[in-house]
Amino acid sequence: MVTPNMHYAELKDSYLFYNISLKTKKYLEENPDKKLLRLGIGDVSLPLCDEVIKALHSAVDDQSNKENFHGYMPEAGAPFLRSAIANYYRSRNVDLADDEVFVSSGASDELGDILDLFDRSSSALVIEPAYPAYVDANVMAGRKIIHLASSKEDGFLPVPSDEAVADILYICSPNNPTGAVFDKDKLKKWVDFANKNGSVIIFDAAYEAFIEDDTLPRSIFEIEGARTCAIEICSFSKTAGFTGTRLGYTVIPKDLKRNGMCFNDMWLRNRTTKTNGVSYIIQKGGAAVFTEEGLKQIHANIEIYKNNARVLMEVLDKLGIWYCGGKNSPYIWMKCPNNMGSWEFFDLLLTKIQVVGTPGEGFGACGEGYFRFSMFGSLEDTKEAANRLYELLK
Repeated sequence: MVTPNMHYAELKDSYLFYNISLKTKKYLEENPDKKLLRLGIGDVSLPLCDEVIKALHSAVDDQSNKENFHGYMPEAGAPFLRSAIANYYRSRNVDLADDEVFVSSGASDELGDILDLFDRSSSALVIEPAYPAYVDANVMAGRKIIHLASSKEDGFLPVPSDEAVADILYICSPNNPTGAVFDKDKLKKWVDFANKNGSVIIFDAAYEAFIEDDTLPRSIFEIEGARTCAIEICSFSKTAGFTGTRLGYTVIPKDLKRNGMCFNDMWLRNRTTKTNGVSYIIQKGGAAVFTEEGLKQIHANIEIYKNNARVLMEVLDKLGIWYCGGKNSPYIWMKCPNNMGSWEFFDLLLTKIQVVGTPGEGFGACGEGYFRFSMFGSLEDTKEAANRLYELLK
């Protein structure tokens, strides 16, 4: 008889977005005349920029004739895209070789697949509140998980301690859900901690393009010592609107080694064994993101989302409500007023002003009492939601 992976039985129910869906569906059934303003979803609402669309159309045309047709692509990514990504880092004074970049079908896929590089006996540290997949992927693998709580007191940016020693260290900056961003000094503490203990940092940089403060690191490889202890995973989804197109990349320096094993070599072998690469068409669209015009256009879209954040931050400031995120992130993480629980606040917003956000409790126990707003909607809806929130809480 086949024995299934029994660790799946240890997974907690993914109730967060399911419960949100149930509650909103029930409310609309009972109130069909009401319009919900949805500030909870982490999906983008703006279309792919013109430069990307042109590249996608051109790539489709290439597939229509024998001379330019492309079949299987290199498993680690097309040279033209790996080079474009490495050049993007070099423009920010991060020196990478092209073959230290691996093209993927998206950051979410890679965050799970990358665990193939670590023995199942390896422990994992997750800073909470956290993207739930960090925990679930390690539960599935049967790993010991250390939950490091963060709080308003440390700005949801904790520093390492001897009680938080683990083999794999997850850091997301700008953070989902809190929107908090590690500065160079705090990130250096984590890099030094990892090198001291022989740990490896999985650095989730999916929202790096939203950082507008030049003093804040957009890549962990801006930090001295990171090449010997870090893997960086990034995404085209929020940067360039590829949520429905699926494209990402992972950076693994050749200097990252443990027990005589080179992680770059290991990942190359993993990819050549387990994937057939990302489609030529999608990779051509991705390469267009890093052209001069492509970067100009995607930053114009990002500015629209960031303007949404400014609208909501202005209202929270007027109300005197504590929050973090927003300025360098597409997420705003606010303290629920009057010591309300996060689901209690969700119900209040839904029933009184028809605004939908995400209860902080869904991102870990220390998210209770907090609430996440996403800035990926329209400016009109965000303004209306902000006005309703002000009238409710003033």
